[in-house]
Amino acid sequence: VPRGMTRTPGATVSIHIGDTAPDFTADSSTGPIHLHEWIGDSWVFFFSHPGDFTPVCTTEIGRTAQLAGAFAQRNVKPLGLSTDGVADHLAWIKDVNDTQDTTVTFPIIADADRSVARLYGMIHPHQSETTAVRTVFIIDPKKTVRLTMTYPMNVGRNFSEILRVIDALQTADRERIATPADWVQGGMVIIPNSIQGEEAAALFPQGWNEVRPYLRTTTL
Repeated sequence: VPRGMTRTPGATVSIHIGDTAPDFTADSSTGPIHLHEWIGDSWVFFFSHPGDFTPVCTTEIGRTAQLAGAFAQRNVKPLGLSTDGVADHLAWIKDVNDTQDTTVTFPIIADADRSVARLYGMIHPHQSETTAVRTVFIIDPKKTVRLTMTYPMNVGRNFSEILRVIDALQTADRERIATPADWVQGGMVIIPNSIQGEEAAALFPQGWNEVRPYLRTTTL
């Protein structure tokens, strides 16, 4: 079990926000990938899907490819995974490109032995013993897990939300702020309670609205 992970007998690894993303080497649709090396100085949108040649997954892989420019603007590399093999991935990508009017260039991990899926807790036995649910990990350039989301097999992901949370994480890191409910780029932000006095005045010379002593909002 990688450092920072926990395991109970018979269970998959539990990965928490703030953990180092477990490293692995695996085959993919674009060749072998050693995760930590492949990440480099980028953020990663690592997501699993239940299976190749299935309808919801086809739309999700297609949408990820359509948003290649949006991910690149944010210095984010998409990385897919399913428990199918490389040959299936390559054949299916042709279908994705054709039906979703796009070109898939990002890698999809081939995890036929389910080793990576189990390492990342993507197998949920009440959904399936052999295929992955729709799990999302946002990993930063320090290889730290910053956000996780899990969807059932029959519900496709909201890619606007995926981009929104990446924006929120990157903005919070850069500006030392927190974001309120439903925040989008350009909206009001929150000054963390850990920042007070002269430090707050220096960081936020534009001032802020003190709704309550614990709730201070400002613009960037």
